[in-house]
Amino acid sequence: MDPKKAPGQSNDPAQKPKNTRFALRLTLSLIVFAFLIITMMIISVTIGVLVSQGVLVYGQQNVDYANIILFMAIGSIVIGTLLAAVIGRFPLQPLNQMIDALNKLASGDFRARIKTRSRIPYVQELASAFNKLADELEHTEMLRSDFVNNFSHEFKTPIVSIVGFAGLLKEGDLTEEQKREYIDIIERESRRLADMATNVLSLTKIENQAILSDKTSYNLSEQIRSCILLLEQKWSKKRIEFSLEFDEYNIHASEELTKQIWINLIDNAIKFSPVGGVIGIDITRYGRVLSVSISNTGPEIPPEKIDLIFNKFYQADESHSAEGNGVGLAVVKKITELHNGSVNVNCSGGITTFTVELPQR
Repeated sequence: MDPKKAPGQSNDPAQKPKNTRFALRLTLSLIVFAFLIITMMIISVTIGVLVSQGVLVYGQQNVDYANIILFMAIGSIVIGTLLAAVIGRFPLQPLNQMIDALNKLASGDFRARIKTRSRIPYVQELASAFNKLADELEHTEMLRSDFVNNFSHEFKTPIVSIVGFAGLLKEGDLTEEQKREYIDIIERESRRLADMATNVLSLTKIENQAILSDKTSYNLSEQIRSCILLLEQKWSKKRIEFSLEFDEYNIHASEELTKQIWINLIDNAIKFSPVGGVIGIDITRYGRVLSVSISNTGPEIPPEKIDLIFNKFYQADESHSAEGNGVGLAVVKKITELHNGSVNVNCSGGITTFTVELPQR
């Protein structure tokens, strides 16, 4: 038993909302009950005053009790309605605030928030739930805007390059060296577009995938070495060295999907490593979890951008001068989540390290 919890305290997260809903019903019930008590007291006091003044005498004849009772009832209704209108404003005030805030959200103002000093549980829960909703909507709107801007830029840039250099080739009057250079640029930009389209399709496929049906047991260490060989042309061109510190480990996962993790992370490390840099890869096991770390020397990711680099089409290099399209890390994150794993990044001392943790089975 958790020593911090009182005996009999529920651990069910659904219990708290139920308790606050009950508190709301209890509060409204107490208000109605209070109105009834107040109305009864008013009637009792009025009758007492009438009796003390001799207006009402027990057993007295020729007294129109029906009109008196009707008068009392009407008076009670009027007084009770006024009290309800005045006192009822307090428990309903959070609802009015929420209606106003919802209207702001509906009009596109995602900065709307509910601020309350009330200590009533249901009021606090209402404000907290609404503010979380507003935070998510504001964040989603920012991502949507960034996505549209980056997506348009990433697709437009290579297309403009292809059209421009194709036009120069069409005009003629170029040396053979210039022709080869322009053709190489067109080929590179066309490949960039093809890779971008492939990555977007892969990401869409992965995002729509809820379960893994192709999990097998295979050698994770050998898979990573194969991914390094696949990228040999890129890292050899920059004279990059690899430091591999791991034994042989087997894992039960989707071999096709995890391969995309290592290719994206290693390719990322190559891209941002300086000429003659070093990329380190390490595999360790913690219980039933395998941790793969891929580190590279070079420029660090600014702290304020670390939480954004896993978003679709986001690039820490705002000039877009580096190769890439901002999809690879989004793919990495989604695949690790499909495997019930996690990915994080750490930058310090001129070294950037991506760490992927996956359950061994």
